[in-house]
This record gives sequence, structure tokens and C-alpha cells, in this order.
Amino acid sequence: MIKKILVIHGPNLNLLGEREPGIYGSDSIENLNSSIIDRARDQGLECEIFQSNHEGAIIDKLHAARNSFDGVVINAGAYTHYSYAIRDAIAAVKIPCIEVHISNVFARDEFRSKSVIAPVCKGSISGFGFGSYFLAIQALAEM
Repeated sequence: MIKKILVIHGPNLNLLGEREPGIYGSDSIENLNSSIIDRARDQGLECEIFQSNHEGAIIDKLHAARNSFDGVVINAGAYTHYSYAIRDAIAAVKIPCIEVHISNVFARDEFRSKSVIAPVCKGSISGFGFGSYFLAIQALAEM
């Protein structure tokens, strides 16, 4: 049973509320993180949140997660579309990972419709704003 989860925000998500509010909304990452912690707690989960704009830091965090977390929610941002290194890290840790995106990546630029991490994730959720994270948390809680 999943009890402790890690939420990873990738590049540029630290600018939520400022960056392209028409796509990502006007709420800040602090508001998102607070809501994530509340949702996780409501599901009986302990939750840690990590954000980095650096591919290697995300990989290091995934590697460390294999020994202390039961599941991962990851919004890899643009790394979703080309980071085989993050893909390999997800595959290596052998804990369930759910890919999330705030926007509907399939309704945007064509390059965004390809995810190299999806095949090694338990599932993918996109297009529901911050709700994408909440759905992923619920899915992990029900595993």
C-alpha cells in the first residue's frame, strides 16, 4: 500500500502564475503545493514536493526516491518530450510514477504530443489544470 509519495515539478514550474497564465493559470506554485499537501493528507498519504529546472537534479531525486517513497507524481515539463535520462531513471527506480501535465499537451504544439517518459510511467494525466496532480494523487492512494 502506498503511504509516502514524492511530487516532482520540472523546469519552469517555479514560474506558475507568471508564465503563460492563459495556459497554466494564475495560481502560484506555492498555492499548488499547499493544495497538493492537503489532497495527499486527505488521501492518507505523506507527501514531499521537489522542484528543479535541472535534469540531473530530477534524476538524482528519482534515484533517492527508490529507497524512501512508495510512488511519484512527476510533471517533467519540457523534459517529458526528450529526456531519455529521466525516462531511464523512472524505469530504474521500480516504484509507480504517474506523469502529469497542467495543460492538455495534445492540444498544443505538435512536439508536446510525444512523451518519452509515458511508456515507463504507470499512467499519464493531462489537461485538468492543478486537478491533474490531484487525480494522480488519488490514483496512487488507490493502488
